[in-house]
Amino acid sequence: MRILIGVLLLLTGLTVSAQNKQAWISGRVIGENEEALRGVSVSVLGKTGGVVTGDSGTFRIRVPAGKSFALVFSHTGYAEVQKIFYLSEGEEEKVTMRLLRGGKTLETVVVQDERERREMGLIRINPRNALSLPSTIGGVEGLIKILVGSNNELSSQYSVRGGNYDENLIYINDFEVFRPYLVRSGQQEGLSFINPELARNVSFYNGGFQAKYGDKMSSVLDIQYKKPKTFAGSAYVSLLEQGFHLEGSARKGQVSWLVGARNRSNRNLLSSQETQGAYIPSSNDIQAFVTWKLHEKWQLEFLGNLSGTKFTLIPQSAQKTSSVFSPLFTANLGLDIFFEGREQDSYRTNLLGFSLVHQPGKKLRLKWMLSRFSNKEQENFDIAGAYLFGDRDFDNTSSTFGQIVNPLGAGYYQTYARNELDIKVWNATHRGSLDRGRHFIQWGNTIEQTTITDRLKEWEYQDSAGYSLPFNPNTLRLNKLLRSTANLDIRKFSGYIQDNIRFGDSSGRNLSVQAGVRYHYNSLNKELLISPRAQVSLKPNWKKDILFKAAAGLYMQPPFYRELRRYDGSVNTAMKAQKSVQVTAGMDYNFKGMGGRPFRLTTELYYKHMTDVAAYDVDNVKIRYLGNNNARAYAAGIEFRLFGELVKDAESWLSIGLMRTRENLDNDAYYRYKNAAGEFITAQTQDQVPTDSVKYDVGWLRRPTDRLITVGLYLEDYLATNKNFKVHLNAIYGSNMAYNIPGSVKYRNALIVEPYIRIDIGFSALLLSEKSLRRSHNPFRGFDNIWASFEVFNLIDRPNTISYQLIKDFANNIYSIPNRLTPRLVNVKLVARF
Repeated sequence: MRILIGVLLLLTGLTVSAQNKQAWISGRVIGENEEALRGVSVSVLGKTGGVVTGDSGTFRIRVPAGKSFALVFSHTGYAEVQKIFYLSEGEEEKVTMRLLRGGKTLETVVVQDERERREMGLIRINPRNALSLPSTIGGVEGLIKILVGSNNELSSQYSVRGGNYDENLIYINDFEVFRPYLVRSGQQEGLSFINPELARNVSFYNGGFQAKYGDKMSSVLDIQYKKPKTFAGSAYVSLLEQGFHLEGSARKGQVSWLVGARNRSNRNLLSSQETQGAYIPSSNDIQAFVTWKLHEKWQLEFLGNLSGTKFTLIPQSAQKTSSVFSPLFTANLGLDIFFEGREQDSYRTNLLGFSLVHQPGKKLRLKWMLSRFSNKEQENFDIAGAYLFGDRDFDNTSSTFGQIVNPLGAGYYQTYARNELDIKVWNATHRGSLDRGRHFIQWGNTIEQTTITDRLKEWEYQDSAGYSLPFNPNTLRLNKLLRSTANLDIRKFSGYIQDNIRFGDSSGRNLSVQAGVRYHYNSLNKELLISPRAQVSLKPNWKKDILFKAAAGLYMQPPFYRELRRYDGSVNTAMKAQKSVQVTAGMDYNFKGMGGRPFRLTTELYYKHMTDVAAYDVDNVKIRYLGNNNARAYAAGIEFRLFGELVKDAESWLSIGLMRTRENLDNDAYYRYKNAAGEFITAQTQDQVPTDSVKYDVGWLRRPTDRLITVGLYLEDYLATNKNFKVHLNAIYGSNMAYNIPGSVKYRNALIVEPYIRIDIGFSALLLSEKSLRRSHNPFRGFDNIWASFEVFNLIDRPNTISYQLIKDFANNIYSIPNRLTPRLVNVKLVARF
């Protein structure tokens, strides 16, 4: 009977299709907390029949073409939503609809997927995936790193299209946030500023972003926190992190509030590091976001954050090994270090932000913002290490197994630091928007006052084979000595205006243009920057759903703090902004794949030409600038991303990137010397006296972020017989990167960091669901669901390299010993929502 009814319905549909012009609307229906809603009825207003959303909230419905109509979305316990459409014959539009709990008077919120397709570089990220993602850092950044690549699972920082960590903008509800600056390694990092349980929308721009976003050169992460209508919450606990959040409303919906608290300790991760000792890391934060509707046209918003991170290390010993292969010999080189001393660091940040929103009418929106950001950091360490370097015995039948049997070098070193950094940023901003039909105009102006107090006291002593380095028989000299104080008071002025123009019909077909310009001036270097930017997207009237887009503009990055510091500790207050011309072009293609499921393929080609570049070195996550605008650079590449459901109702994506980035430093020449016979000599001796020299220009070389191939994969799956048992997998591959030899001109960025390969996997089980079926006396009756997860990090147990330690042997030859990241580890997690 079901087959017969299905055949009759199919024939009826074909007949109607032959008689009338048809189009399609597909998409997803979500709740106010981004959860997928199944069982939502979707129908054309005034017509019988319709469709119902599946387990992942997805739907696809046939609709009339060539005339206006309304779709009705309804579900028990949620406000009914109506949305008007106008589609041409054969067109398919994708939308995401959000339903809010409560009665019919609640407002409608619609997020159109077409915006993501039109805007260059925009990727929408579902914050709900952050907790289910098997990752050592988790959070929104863990998802971003699958898209753009990574080389360090201990850090939440990411590099985008050849840029470094300092070139990324982060906004939460339009307030810019910053990261700590003195952090040297990922193991010192604490919680990310972003709490994914509070997030409603996550928009990530990996290039070509609009004029309304600030003055940096690589990417923008734009987070919008939720404005809840009903009470809800969540709590989670794992071996790495614990947290909870509560949300709700008051005064008959006029007040909404969010509060979240988290605590994190990486002790389980760090206990497996090559350096053995007592690791005592801790990080915690509390955040709140409150909105108060003062009047029908006025709303007050508050965003607050208070976070603190402490890191203590009392090292004991370290065993490092590197294998050397050549046509002449093979060796297993080992480095044994025995430590004394300790490291103790602290990082405290807080943000207080107030916004006043005025909406005089439906088309005009005005927003005034005032914020204060504070960052206080202290870095204290005094660690000494005695080391032995040589061949390590790997014969497990030998009595010397694991020991160094052929010493090549021995020495002693001591590092000392008492560094303090205090940054305060006051910010006053006005933003506005005006809807003029085809034109959507946006503008903004900002005044910012930044005060920086920096105390730098750092030195390093090295002793090799009984001689202090650098060697001077008459005096004791330190290998490195930095003593500096800086007090900076910087006032910045910036602003923008841009117009978003739509041509064509109301469905978003045909042509859309974004054009704008922003300015920036700061009192430190008295440099005025003007940055025009434009985007265009074109959707041809083709049978296939393809959209083309392009963007071009100037992206300039004024120095903030770290760029001003030279290697010797001095501060260059005359440092100019780094400048880049960026051109991007791409396409977006929606199509049906396996089983008729929707897929989306995006391709973007980009080129960046950079001048006044501040060259830098990267050691783990610490960026050390040369402190001058002494280089030119470029980055060029292409990116492919495929989004879809390999398995029905299970989200997956694949990202592939190809890139090259190079730099050319000013005055980076070196000399080679010849003796009287015209032969090159390597060192001056009594028998080898230089009589002539040859100058060589280094020219273009790899930047520290240069990586030819980047691949990221995120997969979801579940048991065919039970969707309550799921698996999540993320894999990252990144080809080799360059690493600098300090103080070397000839061999700058000449060391090679091996390819980064990592696979993390998580298995989840739904322990509690179907709230409506629980009895009134059930102790879990207030919970919506409870999930338990078992995660395996670094499934293939690959010893990835993050940096190198350079060691000299008795003959003064230099060897590079890799510093490794984490091995295979496991984690358990319990997540409850109510």
